[in-house]
Amino acid sequence: MSLYFYIPLICIAVLAVFMTIIWAIARTIKNNSIVDVFWAFNFALIAGIIYTLADGFNDRKVLVCSLAFIWSMRLGIYLTIRVGSHIREEEGRYKQLREEWASNVNVKFFAFFQMQGLSNVFLAIPYVIIALNPAPNISILEYIGVGMWLTSILGEGLSDFQLARFRKNPLNKGKVCSVGLWNYSRHPNYFFQFMIWVSVFIFALSSPYGYISIVCPLVIAYLIFKVTGIPMTEEQSLRSRGDAYRAYQQTTSAFIPWFKKTI
Repeated sequence: MSLYFYIPLICIAVLAVFMTIIWAIARTIKNNSIVDVFWAFNFALIAGIIYTLADGFNDRKVLVCSLAFIWSMRLGIYLTIRVGSHIREEEGRYKQLREEWASNVNVKFFAFFQMQGLSNVFLAIPYVIIALNPAPNISILEYIGVGMWLTSILGEGLSDFQLARFRKNPLNKGKVCSVGLWNYSRHPNYFFQFMIWVSVFIFALSSPYGYISIVCPLVIAYLIFKVTGIPMTEEQSLRSRGDAYRAYQQTTSAFIPWFKKTI
């Protein structure tokens, strides 16, 4: 079997077991928010599998697996701190899902956790493609992708840091975060997360079948704009902050950092 299929299948099998364990833990502690933490850490696990099994040019393999590992650990640690700070209280969007799925909540959350694992493997396809590239040199396009990736992870990390620092101040309880990058975008963390996947797509273009990787930033964009990203986050913000958040919506770009609107 080709490694293009074998590696993703191994990842699916490993994550199916792993996410079953995480689902059981979430059910025990009655907090499904931990799925976000392990969704992030799963990419480090996948990076290890790819590095072990892929047979492409070693320097490229080390580079792309390192990028996946670093991003996974940064996001995973940040989410561990965030979720861990209120481990006994489920986050608002998961409370909402618990209410909507009340008739069969455990089965539906089990399926949800498994789908999160499958999404990890799907989004890791560009890393598999890159790690299997046998070309014995790193191309200019690949260096451009790495440069974009570094810029994007710095932006994502900065936006997360600014939000965490804002929330840590008890004087800001119930207020809308509009400091730093959040002054120019309502969701700078999502913007830079999207740009990370764009940069991986650019990195992959120099590899055989790399063009297939375009599906990943497209899927990330769909999730951000239509599913679990902006819609659920803004619904929760409107419930918790009301008119203050509505005013923020009127003046601040939803996604791409930009100057304030005047109203």
